[in-house]
Amino acid sequence: MDFEIKYKDAMARIGTFKTPHGTVTTPNLMPVVHPGKQTLDVKKFGAEIVITNSYIIYKNEKLKEKALKDGVHELIDFPGTIETDSGSFQLSVYGDIDINNEEVIKFQESIGTDIGTSLDIPTAPYVKREEAENDLEITIERAEEASKVRKNLLLNSVVQGSTFTDLREYCAKQISEFDADIYPIGAVVPLMEMYRYADLVDVVMYSMRGLPENKPRHLMGAGHPMVFALAVAMGCDLFDSAAYILYANKDRFMMPDGTLKLENLIEMPCSCKVCTEHTVDELKQMNQEERAKLIAEHNLHISFAEIRRIRQSIVDGELMKLVELRCRSHPFLLDGLRRLQEYKEDMEKLTPSSKKSAFFYTGYESLARSEVSRHLNKIKNLEPKSKNLIILPYTSKPYAKHVNREYIKKYTPKIPSFYSNGKNTDYGDSDIVIADVPFGIIPLGLDEFYPLAQNESPTILDENSKQFIRQQIKEYAQKYENVLIHRKIISNFDIKDYDLIEEELLLPEAKISDFDRLKDIADYQFGKGSGEALFGNDSEKIKIEKSRKTGKIRHVYENDENIVNMRASDGFLVLSDLGAKRLHNFLPSPNMRVVVSEDSEPFALKGKSVFNKFVLDCDEKIRRNDEVLIVNKDDKLLACGKSLLSSYEIKDFNTGQAIKTRKINNLSE
Repeated sequence: MDFEIKYKDAMARIGTFKTPHGTVTTPNLMPVVHPGKQTLDVKKFGAEIVITNSYIIYKNEKLKEKALKDGVHELIDFPGTIETDSGSFQLSVYGDIDINNEEVIKFQESIGTDIGTSLDIPTAPYVKREEAENDLEITIERAEEASKVRKNLLLNSVVQGSTFTDLREYCAKQISEFDADIYPIGAVVPLMEMYRYADLVDVVMYSMRGLPENKPRHLMGAGHPMVFALAVAMGCDLFDSAAYILYANKDRFMMPDGTLKLENLIEMPCSCKVCTEHTVDELKQMNQEERAKLIAEHNLHISFAEIRRIRQSIVDGELMKLVELRCRSHPFLLDGLRRLQEYKEDMEKLTPSSKKSAFFYTGYESLARSEVSRHLNKIKNLEPKSKNLIILPYTSKPYAKHVNREYIKKYTPKIPSFYSNGKNTDYGDSDIVIADVPFGIIPLGLDEFYPLAQNESPTILDENSKQFIRQQIKEYAQKYENVLIHRKIISNFDIKDYDLIEEELLLPEAKISDFDRLKDIADYQFGKGSGEALFGNDSEKIKIEKSRKTGKIRHVYENDENIVNMRASDGFLVLSDLGAKRLHNFLPSPNMRVVVSEDSEPFALKGKSVFNKFVLDCDEKIRRNDEVLIVNKDDKLLACGKSLLSSYEIKDFNTGQAIKTRKINNLSE
């Protein structure tokens, strides 16, 4: 099955895959359809895919006969994609069922299901390790058997391992060898029922470490919309649950931020058809069956609306803002969000390098987002230009247009451990940075680079953000002999142990030249020394063209030959022919490289897109939207371009585009 990613944010992806009965867009919800009792038409709510239970069909002679004759699609009256469970749930409840793994795979295929499931062993949370290991070996054996038994059936292979994270990762790696089509993460319903969301995060994230990027993942039994955003951010693509009807049977309305009981309502909770056409009193006066059907419709409306909102947030690059909003609706969901902070490196590997939207700080949990950790790593590429550092407070953006000598002339130095000189220091030659939440230190030359210029945070700071800024100032200042800190910084971030310098100091103009700005951006974006490699040290040789409308840098030349262009949306440098050649000569392999096969070389030379199946290797540091150098196995430069996926996705995918390529002329020069 081909799975193609369209959009990315965090570990989330909007993707598509095809089955014999249609195309499914992820993330998506699969309503559970009972093969003998369903009265609700889920198609009208936007369901592209549903899940039903093949074991229930198998055990009911009437249902079995009809399914074998007419197919499961006719049986449950659903024309789209149908996934079937194997009876594992019944196995976990009753301890045994009268069908084996091979039989259930063949039965699912015989009734025309699109996606079938092997008979895994669901292992409850917190069991003894020996039990979890024994169950896991059976699950892995059955996953392998199912891969051999199936013919045309698309196959689920379920990740088990209870709450032992190493077993989850081990299972995921093992079953990935059998090349299934979808990988569900099983036996997590008890964790959600117990509100153990921190443990759920551990289980999911360790499972993800063992699963391939080129296949959809299904979080089994997750049907409440309040958990969708968190799960999607961790890389889950599909959800299933009968919660919409089970909650309705108990007069409970599902909402994106929790659950409401009919008995407590005086107003209907949303603007769906059910809520706008009925009152609370009308529902209370209905018979239970009729009322449950209406509340189930509301629950489906809310669930699919949340899926749509999540998709849009992925496109906009605002998923983590939505995750933080949702997780603050319940203390134990907030536990899950805070546990997710421990997986910052996993998240960063798959987060695009630039996005459409600004970074909104919603609380100290925002400091764990990939954009922050990536900035803290990239800023290490910048070498001091002076022995002196001046740290200024937040001002209007872009910072460089709003700071001047008058703005910075009152300072409160110094932290003694950071300085070798003090009162008589000439600060006329200094590096100037802004200290601000959420990115810590922002050099003036980077003040238009994404997301350093595209962020907002509250003016009233929490203690965690103050502590974060204090730590970043301490670490960054260690590069310098002398440091001046503006009075507002001392006050805003509660900095202690400083001495006041009252003498008049010679201060800089607090401006950065366009040439120095370009070099800073290049070092930050491509790596230490890249600015000099691209532009040299003689600013007189470099011609810079700016936008008449915004005054921002747009094109950079040397001897009328274009070196780079600056992307207006995010401030990234886009390589021209000359820029690509210079960086290729400067940066050793594998930096920025995407190595393509011999078959792909002629197409790359013509500027044709590079597809994943032709990529032999690539730099692990590559992220979606990064500039890359396309080379052959001998490191000959073929072209350059923009990556459409991260390195980890490029290596796993065998279909779809990897690089949007730009042709390089005169490569022999």
